[in-house]
Amino acid sequence: MPDFAERIAGFAHELAATPGAVVSGYWPIRDEADPSALMAMLAAAGHPLALPRVAARGAPLAFHRWSPGDETLMDMFGLTEPLAGAEVLTPSVLLVPLLAFDAAGYRLGYGGGYYDRTLAGLRSSGDVLAVGVAYAGQEVGAVPHHDYDQRLNLIVTENGVRRFTP
Repeated sequence: MPDFAERIAGFAHELAATPGAVVSGYWPIRDEADPSALMAMLAAAGHPLALPRVAARGAPLAFHRWSPGDETLMDMFGLTEPLAGAEVLTPSVLLVPLLAFDAAGYRLGYGGGYYDRTLAGLRSSGDVLAVGVAYAGQEVGAVPHHDYDQRLNLIVTENGVRRFTP
């Protein structure tokens, strides 16, 4: 039986990312779903990868080119980031970590608002696909949200992909 990361990666083709689109992943912390196998599948399909860096408290995330095996560092929040000198990229697909999600596509993160600010900025300039990566058991009845909270377009779990309507 494949592990959760491999089962999630098995749905890579259902994300319908534009060929060659830059995909931002993340390095999981605590009990977050691990997107590494999904990122490897997307890279093998020709998608350049990036990882986020926290530029400053309260600022949107910055994305730097990253490939499996590249050197990383631990930031002040305990997050694994690419090196600051790595090429800056603008992703059109973001794999987004979360603590919980609901059937409307809202997610609960760690409360810093980094992904909400980042998605709002990217979406103001064009189409961006926000894909939550989670375990099916993280779904809750409703996630509290505000006007500034950005909804996910999709969620991928070990059980499949769900699309959210605007």
